[in-house]
Amino acid sequence: MDKVRIDKWLWAARFFKTRSLAKQAIEGGKITADGQRIKASREISCGVMLTIRQGWDDKTVEVLALSDKRRGAPEAQRLYAETEASIKLREERAAQRKAGLGAFIASEHRPNKKQRRQIHRFKRTMDEQD
Repeated sequence: MDKVRIDKWLWAARFFKTRSLAKQAIEGGKITADGQRIKASREISCGVMLTIRQGWDDKTVEVLALSDKRRGAPEAQRLYAETEASIKLREERAAQRKAGLGAFIASEHRPNKKQRRQIHRFKRTMDEQD
């Protein structure tokens, strides 16, 4: 096998549960190959460096083998190798998030009743201190 569609490879390597999720990530710009945005139909070959954004983390992986069939996780992990720099950066960012040192993350929804009470209580204590 010389080349495989990137959406099939991402699915086979178990980065995404379905090919359609892989395609959405590619179209959303969350996947780059050798620093370039790509299309889901692009064929990749061994040696290509992929940057994959999943959640809060970016993974930089090198394609070691090709497959268009989804198999078990141990076999899927043999398809790629994550770079040492990528692993180190992900661990550092995870530690920062765990310690609460990351930037403030705005909520995507309105606060519920309990959260509003906490906000009002916090504001009152801040006003009393001034």
